Amino acid sequence: MTSTPPPEVPARSQAEPQPLGTLGGEQRRSAEQVALLLFIVVPFLALVAAVPFAWGWGVSWLDLALLVSFYFIGCHGITAGFHRHFTHSSFKAKRPLRIALAIAGSLAVEGPLIRWVADHRKHHKHSDADGDPHSPWRYGETIPALLKGLWWAHMAWMFNTEQTSQTKYAPDLLRDPDMRRISRQFVLWTVVSLALPGLLGGLISWSWWGAVTGFFWGALVRIALLHHVTWSINSICHAVGKHPFKSRDRSGNVWWLAVLSCGESWHNLHHADPTCARHGVDRWQVDSTARLIRWFEKLGWAHDVRWPRPTRIEAKRNPPGAGKRGGNGENGKENPKENRKEEAAAHAA
Repeated sequence: MTSTPPPEVPARSQAEPQPLGTLGGEQRRSAEQVALLLFIVVPFLALVAAVPFAWGWGVSWLDLALLVSFYFIGCHGITAGFHRHFTHSSFKAKRPLRIALAIAGSLAVEGPLIRWVADHRKHHKHSDADGDPHSPWRYGETIPALLKGLWWAHMAWMFNTEQTSQTKYAPDLLRDPDMRRISRQFVLWTVVSLALPGLLGGLISWSWWGAVTGFFWGALVRIALLHHVTWSINSICHAVGKHPFKSRDRSGNVWWLAVLSCGESWHNLHHADPTCARHGVDRWQVDSTARLIRWFEKLGWAHDVRWPRPTRIEAKRNPPGAGKRGGNGENGKENPKENRKEEAAAHAA
């Protein structure tokens, strides 16, 4: 199916202020590219150094606790917040939860909320076709072309100077003062995300070494690991995996990423039914994000959750042996009319 972004901002009078994009608008500046490079390279070097660091000096239970806790706070902020709530309206959230999810997702250091949502809505509109910001099939289907495409989809696309139009793909969030404010405070949340693990490590252990190792494991290693798991959904999950459901693209289910991606790697069902709040719909498919949304619903913090309906899910299944490369096994197309209406209605709401 194809995912329809919310309608563009209606025409306004010249006296009425227009909503503005966040952090650089629609063109990435050189300073942003340099900062992006630093935030990719430095945490990655820490990730590479993690094994010899642990072998030589060891890793404490406190360091592991900081790594795991901050990892899953940021990961669920992205999956439940940026992705399923803000991008696809899989559920509605009360204002305090909405703000908390926006902040938690910002702590993952994957870019400002509104820019992230705009990029992802554009990805769904053009998934694995011209206009997709990060398809691994961008350069063709030969092995050299696919290797180049995987590199593009994993991280190279983020250095493109042309940015997705936020007024076109995320006007609903631009009109929300809370979300606009949090998105513009991305640098602040990045500083908090980097500083808090080291601060907690130092205070809990009451030592400078605890602060250093807390920063190393809870900030640098954690950010690098979460980044590459998230980017793998764009690259690996659009190049390999199983295709039990009909979709118009190459999205696949990759089971071994399920736990670390908090359920996002059940990617084929997501592209077949983007507004569904649960991605791992089959038996034994771990989806911690769906479980978290269920808890929010039980607590009364979330409502109108779009849980999978058995009849709808079965209607989207590929017949045995079909859809090996996505789509319905014939031409990769399906009739998206019903899903388009549902997603447009969800965003409008």
